[in-house]
Amino acid sequence: MPTFLNIEGPHFKDQHGRQVTLRGINVAGDTKFPTSPHQPSHVFEGFFDGDNVSFVGRPFSLAHADIHFQRLRNFGYNTIRYLFTWEAIEAKGPGKYDEEWIESTINILRKAKEYNFMVFMDPHQDVWSRFSGGSGAPMWTLYAMGLNPQTFNATEAAMVHNTYPEPEKFPKMIWSTNYRRMANQVAWTLFFAGRDFAPKAIIDGKNIQDYLQEHFINACAHLATRIHEAGDLEDFPIIGWESLNEPNRGVIGYAAIDVIPPEQKLQKGTSPTAWQAILTGSGRACEIDTWDFGGTGPFKTGKALVDPKGVQCWLPTDYDDSRYGWMRDPGWKLGECIWAQHGVWDPVTDTLLKTDYFSKAPDGRHIDVPTFTNLYFINHYSAYSKRIRSIHKNVILFCQPPVLEIPPDIKGTEHAHERMVYAPHYYDGITLMTKSWNRLWNIDVLGVLRGRYLTPAFAIKIGETAIRNCLRDQLLAMKKEGIDNMGVTPCVFTEIGIPYDMDDKYAYKTGDFISQIRAMDANHYALEGGHADFTLWVYTASNNHIWGDNWNGEDLSIHSAEDRDPNSTASDFKLSGEVDRKSLKRVVTRNTMSTDISQTDFQASRAYEAFVRPSTVYTKGIIIESGFDLANVTFKLKLAADKATDEAWPTEMFMPPFHFPKAETEIEVSGGKWEYDDERSVLRWWHMEGEQEIKVKGVGRRKIWGENEGYLEMVTRNYGSWGQCSIM
Repeated sequence: MPTFLNIEGPHFKDQHGRQVTLRGINVAGDTKFPTSPHQPSHVFEGFFDGDNVSFVGRPFSLAHADIHFQRLRNFGYNTIRYLFTWEAIEAKGPGKYDEEWIESTINILRKAKEYNFMVFMDPHQDVWSRFSGGSGAPMWTLYAMGLNPQTFNATEAAMVHNTYPEPEKFPKMIWSTNYRRMANQVAWTLFFAGRDFAPKAIIDGKNIQDYLQEHFINACAHLATRIHEAGDLEDFPIIGWESLNEPNRGVIGYAAIDVIPPEQKLQKGTSPTAWQAILTGSGRACEIDTWDFGGTGPFKTGKALVDPKGVQCWLPTDYDDSRYGWMRDPGWKLGECIWAQHGVWDPVTDTLLKTDYFSKAPDGRHIDVPTFTNLYFINHYSAYSKRIRSIHKNVILFCQPPVLEIPPDIKGTEHAHERMVYAPHYYDGITLMTKSWNRLWNIDVLGVLRGRYLTPAFAIKIGETAIRNCLRDQLLAMKKEGIDNMGVTPCVFTEIGIPYDMDDKYAYKTGDFISQIRAMDANHYALEGGHADFTLWVYTASNNHIWGDNWNGEDLSIHSAEDRDPNSTASDFKLSGEVDRKSLKRVVTRNTMSTDISQTDFQASRAYEAFVRPSTVYTKGIIIESGFDLANVTFKLKLAADKATDEAWPTEMFMPPFHFPKAETEIEVSGGKWEYDDERSVLRWWHMEGEQEIKVKGVGRRKIWGENEGYLEMVTRNYGSWGQCSIM
């Protein structure tokens, strides 16, 4: 890999002027929950002892790191989005850092360097914290906000898997609705705009906004400082840092809190308005609309009574604040809703007084979604990026705005640094929420969000070809939004992926991963057609068939120790093994996409036909077109070079022998010479200047498309035999 990664316009370049393709993976899903105690999201015991946890051993132990990194190299990845949480650094209390975890992280990063990975650091979170149904922030942050996480279940302030009465029945993807529930609405509003909307929330002499942001930035800066002091990790392997994962606006910019905002397209389970969430959070009973999510999006199913029976999500008046050593201002009352204290509603009469409170700044400015992104988000991003750059001088900052929102309008401003990358997320929402690949229809979700259709019915795409093209076009549109708003800079989709537990875990029962292969190939088709760099979501070392990624019922890991391709003849691959030094030496020889051929049947990896695919690595020139046709096992690359390749630094491509066994692979070039080193899975090409093309034809190992499957067969596989009867 390059010893230093440059940015030239929308491209990454190595020190020899070649375009570098970032083809990566998120490592790892296991980092969302602690190792001690081992507490995946379905385990309740000891859950609220959140001050006494350790994440040492995440994403996996140093003893097993060779196996995991070798496996990921076999898959052709050259980049790692390295997940860590604020909780892992500062779980024990404000300013109390876990130096043992930091040391273990440095050791894992050094191991990643041995395998020539490019790494960027991701301060990960989902719906704020494990204690509000996700991952990320330490438990004490909720107490600092005056919230009581032990009552979130009773008030539905958050849907938390750990406290759900029957964790095996936790509704799929319900965790994502926590962004619209009370705990998250409070947390994100205070984090980004506490000074404007909660001026009474003073702790240790600071507004809660400054208190929380300073602790978060200080924790990340402390880790960055320790990495800097390690002396051998900056620039290579660590090329950059990402901003806070999937930031959310809470209720900032809500025009009225007593209605569902029109931009809220995700509704599932009980779907309270912000006003209803305030009431149930304060112990009042409310009848709330219920929703479910189907093949064309959310639909209303009825109503449900949510009755906390007087229990509040707020800390009681007699809570002892000395637990964490902070001093709460006397003007900030415990036991009472923070919004009631600011005149939003009257808790005596339960009357809403200021429905538009969050749409106006104290100085009278109108606040809406773009204002949140361009003001509150970018102010935080600026403070975070400046702090990280003060430690890692050459760092690339991966700027991740709120999910599926238009990126901040910072082109030409001081915020648009020359070493900045646009880092959006994209998921095929219909497939993700329904956990099913429907190759008959899908929806242009981005087009709906951007108001491109008179009605969502016009956004429906019919047929698999149209669906694949729609996914590609959405990525292209997002890239264009980045250029239009942030300037000409690279775009890396730092999350994109598919659920593996599709169709009620049909593949786990039958070994038939055709739906996963189709969905994964469609996503990669979109990435290749969109000329997009990416880090796929996700690799989870502890994935299993019962609990998936061990977090909220998600199951997106490309690898599971419990999966085995029925066509594989490989023996079981035990994690207790060691990677031999000969294999390791092979991996790090030259800066290529080298792999260890001894593992080429990809034991326990799911739908690998679709994600272990050829790709450019270094391109002498600029890529015009590049893509892999899985059905015909054909890779094509078209480029434009300003001069001929240097003998020592040709165009290089990752070429997996699984698809391209050397003796059976056909290679055609427009000119020049090539060399296929199948031992290292790399195809080198020396070509002249101008437009050049290469075509590589491989071998189909087995029928994967199921071309003869019709509508009834797909419905039966997706919905069971009752589905076929209902159609008939």
